[in-house]
Amino acid sequence: MPINEYILPEFDQEMANTRKMLDQVPEGRLDFKPHAKSWTLQQLATHIAQIPSWGVITMTQDSIDIAPPGEPPYRPPLASSPRELLEMFDKNSQDARAAIAAASDETFFKPWSLLKGGQTMMTMPKAAVLRSFVMNHLIHHRAQLGVYLRLMDVPVPGMYGPSADEPAF
Repeated sequence: MPINEYILPEFDQEMANTRKMLDQVPEGRLDFKPHAKSWTLQQLATHIAQIPSWGVITMTQDSIDIAPPGEPPYRPPLASSPRELLEMFDKNSQDARAAIAAASDETFFKPWSLLKGGQTMMTMPKAAVLRSFVMNHLIHHRAQLGVYLRLMDVPVPGMYGPSADEPAF
């Protein structure tokens, strides 16, 4: 079985779960911040909506420098509404899926590097980057979003079964 056929079902499941969580972001609450050290809901949800785009970068480039020497660091635009979050997420996840589907097995074994200021922070095979730096990272922040929703008394959707806000099996 080609590697992309092995990864895509998990990718599809995690993107569907993430979309359910992002769909719960309430209008008019993007400034919510549970703690002084926390991101705002807008920052966290935008980050989640952007993470799938890293799948495209991983599969189509050999590296990215998030703070290229002599240039400003990478700062994605913040979504201004829940609708914009979903649009951003849908586009990024569809583009990432297409990049994964188009990748050869050989591509998954090529090294990929994350750089900051020209310095290599990590290098791993693209398959490992896709699983850890993209999907696991997304799952981590999605769980944080679930906490934000709970603290705002917004129903939290189940990810791998029903949540306390949904009927049991």
